[in-house]
Amino acid sequence: MSTRPLPTLEGVTSPPHAGARAPTTGLDPESREWLRCLRADGDRDPCIARLHHLLLRAARFEVARRKASFAYLRGDDLDDIAQHAADDALVSVLRRLPDFRGDSRFTTWAYKFALLEASVKLRKRSWQGRELPLEPDVWSLFASDDPSLSDAAEQAELLSAVRRLIAEELTPHQRSVLIALAVNGVPIDVLAARLNTTRGALYKTLHDARRKLRARLEQQGFSTQMEDAT
Repeated sequence: MSTRPLPTLEGVTSPPHAGARAPTTGLDPESREWLRCLRADGDRDPCIARLHHLLLRAARFEVARRKASFAYLRGDDLDDIAQHAADDALVSVLRRLPDFRGDSRFTTWAYKFALLEASVKLRKRSWQGRELPLEPDVWSLFASDDPSLSDAAEQAELLSAVRRLIAEELTPHQRSVLIALAVNGVPIDVLAARLNTTRGALYKTLHDARRKLRARLEQQGFSTQMEDAT
């Protein structure tokens, strides 16, 4: 078990209000025991520490599974990512405890928080210190270099229209979000942190930008799926 101190749990460690408690009927015995000890009125520290240990194991598994894609990270960096993922997953599990309905075992439900946190933190670390490409600097990313395509002329015409409409029809914010997410592959959680916004707000901006471009392309006689074109 990790010797690091547990994360600060102020505001999430008090037992949930009785009316908001997750149900215990119909649960497997292990899940019932987890709920009992995590919302006990007495000393829950041993139970919380045991849960953190399980979440750390899950986070380390996810980091190890994905480490080939992050070969530049050292072992200490990877373990640090797993530790922070387990910390944040613990806070999320405790905060979301009333949401547990027993559709799966409690540990299976809790592991998902650790796997998600590890994945998000790996993506964020990969962009740490890197400048985010928010403007359409490299329009060649839109085009194919395969000269054998029979519809090369149609594709070129479509891409030319897409480039022009992105520049003329989208707001600067819509253009930046579209280019960052759809062209340059910036992870949405990384972009949300850099722009001090939420994933939901970025998804809406991306959706609105694509809808606007699709409508304008259809007005000009093009038939295409914007998800493919962008």
